[in-house]
Amino acid sequence: MTVPFTPLPGRPEPLLPGSVDSYTVTDVPLCGPDTTAGDLQAMLVGGRFQSAADVAVCTYGDGAAHRLLGLIPLETALAADPHLRARDLMDTDPPVVAPGLNQEEAAWKAAHHGESSLAVVDADGTFRGLVPPSRLLAVLLTEHDQDLARLGGFLTSSASARHAMDEPIGERLWHRLPWLVLGLLGSAGAAMLVRGAEEDLASDVRLAFFIPGIVYMADAVGTQTEALVIRGLSVGVPIRRVFRLESLTGLLVGLVLAAVTVPAVWLILGSADLALTLSLSLMAACTVATVVAMSLPWLMAKLGRDPAFGSGPLATVVQDLLSLVIYFAIASAVLG
Repeated sequence: MTVPFTPLPGRPEPLLPGSVDSYTVTDVPLCGPDTTAGDLQAMLVGGRFQSAADVAVCTYGDGAAHRLLGLIPLETALAADPHLRARDLMDTDPPVVAPGLNQEEAAWKAAHHGESSLAVVDADGTFRGLVPPSRLLAVLLTEHDQDLARLGGFLTSSASARHAMDEPIGERLWHRLPWLVLGLLGSAGAAMLVRGAEEDLASDVRLAFFIPGIVYMADAVGTQTEALVIRGLSVGVPIRRVFRLESLTGLLVGLVLAAVTVPAVWLILGSADLALTLSLSLMAACTVATVVAMSLPWLMAKLGRDPAFGSGPLATVVQDLLSLVIYFAIASAVLG
């Protein structure tokens, strides 16, 4: 007995983006448990289907397929004795998933089960269709592409990364120039901060020697944190999971750098106050840079922007300005 597949009334086929539903086909060979292999072979030879990799064995009611009983691989059906029945040929424990399941989970379930097709059934066992091998392969390739992209720190897929590599000059400028202009404005702000600290610099010109070092170390610590956060966001790691650890790491890095700075500056320049100023500034600047480097990529991701484009330049501007503010504030308090 063979009956064309007809979805049950009131149970339309869902199409959920990113789910197995988008890959399900309903035009597949169906038969009842008592269908002979000979009848099944005749149906397969003369029939046309979206996928004939497996035959779905179902119970029937009201002229429509009902509960899935098992699957028969095409090669098994064609090679079987014509007198055998479908119930004797079918796999009674095929891979089965519910509508709406994530496509990657569904594809891996089929792959680990060793079946060609994946059956989609409702919670009550109602047969909804099959995901054929070609579509399972498409899911696996898509997910593999996305996994490689995540390892590289991209948010969506490597296809977008390739597009970024091949995009025309106009788009390249549009994606980069606004952030670089913001950096230019930030450098102007930094110049104004240095000008505002003119009295402190005049009282001890040695303070100017360490401005590049303070700014660079804060940027370096922030860049490390930023790279880790962007990679974490790309694989779905929530920011709250890394916030405490990275904040503590930034503080410890600042403490280590401060511990190295105090004796070095004290011995070389002979100034305990200057050594204290530099050590406190490094500790504070590195801690603040870590927080900034975590916050900006997270904020950009929340706003739907790719952190890989703007968080680097923006974080650099903010970290530089804050590092200078911290440095001159501590210098004024310690040396003033």
